[in-house]
Amino acid sequence: MDNNQKKQLAILATKVRMAAIEGTFHAKSGHPGGSLSAADMLTYLYFSELHVDPQNPNDPKRDRFVLSKGHAAPSYYGALALKGYFPIEEMQELRHITSMLQGHPNMLGTPGVDMSTGSLGQGVSAAAGMALAGKIDKADYRVFTLLGDGEIEEGQVWEAAMFASHKGLDNLCVIVDNNDLQIDGTVGEVNSPYPIPEKFQAFGFDVVEIDGHDFDQIEAAVEQFKATVGKPFAIIMKTVKGKGVSFMENKVGWHGVAPNAEQYEAAMAELKATLTELEA
Repeated sequence: MDNNQKKQLAILATKVRMAAIEGTFHAKSGHPGGSLSAADMLTYLYFSELHVDPQNPNDPKRDRFVLSKGHAAPSYYGALALKGYFPIEEMQELRHITSMLQGHPNMLGTPGVDMSTGSLGQGVSAAAGMALAGKIDKADYRVFTLLGDGEIEEGQVWEAAMFASHKGLDNLCVIVDNNDLQIDGTVGEVNSPYPIPEKFQAFGFDVVEIDGHDFDQIEAAVEQFKATVGKPFAIIMKTVKGKGVSFMENKVGWHGVAPNAEQYEAAMAELKATLTELEA
């Protein structure tokens, strides 16, 4: 990936983060921390990898994406809006009763959403089912799903992993956002899933561990997934919760708390400064 491509992705990722802050502020609720940690991967997928068309969101040949950690919807919606599925102004309606953008993804009301999610552990199961359907139909689409590291404490995740390996779903890429924080503290303190790569390997996955904020490493990992045959693939990405907003970074309290007016202004000012620097 050349420097210009990385710069453009960094610009888009900053805009995704701004959308997440905009949405949670206007909603007065939501989950900014894990939305910000996932923004770079979401940006890479939607602007460099996924074969999707906002003008034809239900194209049967499209790649599928399932946000298994459904509470990270603010960044997901930001990426979808910037991709062209709906106007970015919709972010100000996040979680409002009449909005197309609910607190967790709703495939019945939001263009571009392939699966309704929210109850942790279920999204990856749906993604495995989609991947199996692709195999049965001899279709070429790939299925990507993004999980939280706290989410993988759910037993259903490992049932899905066992199923994916048993079925040889090499069209399935499971991505774990390992920011090491969940609502009650560090994942190690709450119910440690470590070591994460070795666990997925034990379930029959090919696995790579990366810096989830490094676009070169993200690209290399996705390319490795595409070259894998006969096995599902897992990308374990080390990230920073609250990435991009200094006072939110690595703070567990920002898991599920919306910024107030003062915090909103500070966060947006910081992100706008980052955007100005990148666009210079």
